[in-house]
Amino acid sequence: MSSHREAPEISKDPVADSTDVYAFVSPDRPETVTLISNYIPLEDPAGGPNFFEFGDDVLYRIHIDNNGDGKSDITYEFRFRTEVANPNTFLYNTGQILALDSPAWNRKQFYSITRVAKNKKGRVQRDVLGTDLPCPPCNIGPRSTPNYADLADQAVIELDGGIRVFAGQRLDGFYVDLGSIFDLGALRPFQNLHLINIPGAAEGVDALRSFNVHSIAIQVPIAHLTSDGSTPTDPMSPTAVVGVYASASRRKAKIRDDERHAHESGPYMQVSRLGNPLFNEVIVPMGEKDRWNKVSPDRDHEFAKYVAQPELAKLLPVLYPNVFPNLAARTDDRADLLAILLTGIPAGIIAGFQNFTGATQADLLRLNMAIPPSADQNILGLIGGDLAGFPNGRRVQDDITTIELRAIAGVTIPLVDPSYTPDGAAGAIYDGTAGPMPFDGSMPPANVSYLDTFPFLDHPKSGYDTIPLSVGAP
Repeated sequence: MSSHREAPEISKDPVADSTDVYAFVSPDRPETVTLISNYIPLEDPAGGPNFFEFGDDVLYRIHIDNNGDGKSDITYEFRFRTEVANPNTFLYNTGQILALDSPAWNRKQFYSITRVAKNKKGRVQRDVLGTDLPCPPCNIGPRSTPNYADLADQAVIELDGGIRVFAGQRLDGFYVDLGSIFDLGALRPFQNLHLINIPGAAEGVDALRSFNVHSIAIQVPIAHLTSDGSTPTDPMSPTAVVGVYASASRRKAKIRDDERHAHESGPYMQVSRLGNPLFNEVIVPMGEKDRWNKVSPDRDHEFAKYVAQPELAKLLPVLYPNVFPNLAARTDDRADLLAILLTGIPAGIIAGFQNFTGATQADLLRLNMAIPPSADQNILGLIGGDLAGFPNGRRVQDDITTIELRAIAGVTIPLVDPSYTPDGAAGAIYDGTAGPMPFDGSMPPANVSYLDTFPFLDHPKSGYDTIPLSVGAP
């Protein structure tokens, strides 16, 4: 749901569909920032014999805007290539995969990474940071990949300049009760209050807990991302804030010949992008979703009206009668959401915090890099009193669904209008996937695991070890 099938066209092209973007100051190396972009939504771990992989014909990018104009100032480009060792077998592997160069692994992937930025003379400079970097295989099962953690560790690559990279399969770290939410906006802990009521449930059901994704992760020194090459320590400094988004692009033309070979030409054209979670999924209407995926963030003023008057804010009082009377009565534009999602939060709103990038409206994850990792993490981020969490960038554990639902329900309106009183339910709204009620965000979700170090998203589930969700997958 974060962006797993957010638009009609990109839902047909999963290898180019980014599901989540993360940006945070690295708890394992606080002088660096970790950037992660996930692709290929809802990977069934048992989905062989053609297991999941990056697209050799897709250009993957992670963009940094460090001057507030909504345009990319620094771009990390990733291109993949696949090597087939034996085209005369249908098997992904013909024996155990014990190392990344194992001859038993029949379909290896490698990638290159290039940094694109303007040099001191204002000219675009392309620096190749690495080539022929190996991906790990998918996690097949205890026979094929018996020491999967070792394989994944081999794929964490140290590059010059204090950069780390990883590209490969990971456990999906996002959690949400898709089955309930897409059933007419129901939340299991509150479904007894729904217009079509069913007895309430203590917890939600995480629809993603049995699925993997493919992740591109890079950890870079903070000084590599700032406009002046500094490492800011003052959270109020404008240079401390950057905007982040990810994109995927395909060549403009593709022609298939009689032998079904594909020939591509022309420039790369963006087919998907992602900054803030749920932006295209929940904010942008159906008729605009495909167009939104194709344009750059500096044009997001064209979509600002959907942020100012979000459809979901109007639906909540209808779906939950008499539960959100204050929200129902409010008809003016949502200045709080416009700031959170499109410009960043200015100084003076939250003590000791800002992630404002200027007047240009753009859907970006805005990260204040001068705010260190939290020693007492709250997965509700800013609304939970944790300045290091979403919408200050986004950490892998942050409960995005709860944060954004509560914001849309009105808990953030008093930031810009102290006279407004949020409905009591607004501060309790919750899909139940991170644990039973009451929920205050002080504990991470019990049903999702993470790593303490780069690349932070946990090792993927194997098909052998996964029981389908409908029959009780762990």
